[in-house]
Amino acid sequence: MTAPDRPASAFVAAAGFEVTEATGTRVAGHVQLGPDQHTPWGVVHGGLYCTVVESAASIGASLAVREHGQFAVGVNNSTDFLRSVTEGRVDVVAEPVQQGRTQQLWQVALTREDGKLVARGQVRLQNVPLPG
Repeated sequence: MTAPDRPASAFVAAAGFEVTEATGTRVAGHVQLGPDQHTPWGVVHGGLYCTVVESAASIGASLAVREHGQFAVGVNNSTDFLRSVTEGRVDVVAEPVQQGRTQQLWQVALTREDGKLVARGQVRLQNVPLPG
């Protein structure tokens, strides 16, 4: 997290993930998919989905503990790829399953414009002190 008014980093922006809502209990946004994110076989690379899942969960979890002088770092990311996609918009919604004093668990869903689930992920995060 770079600043309270800008919860997405340059890395998140480079991945194409546009955050439209970010709170400590929900992160929403979307990513426009196309040839720049393809594997050599013409479908979107699964690593992009992992990046978006981790990013959405990290943003929300960090916002949840910011007032305690902390941010959240991912310690486990489990992302399932359910449908291959070649292009189009994918909507992203991340919400906490559990938010504790030291760890959090977030779930993230990525859906196509027709509402079908493309990928889903779960990220466990550790709450750690902000640097400095």
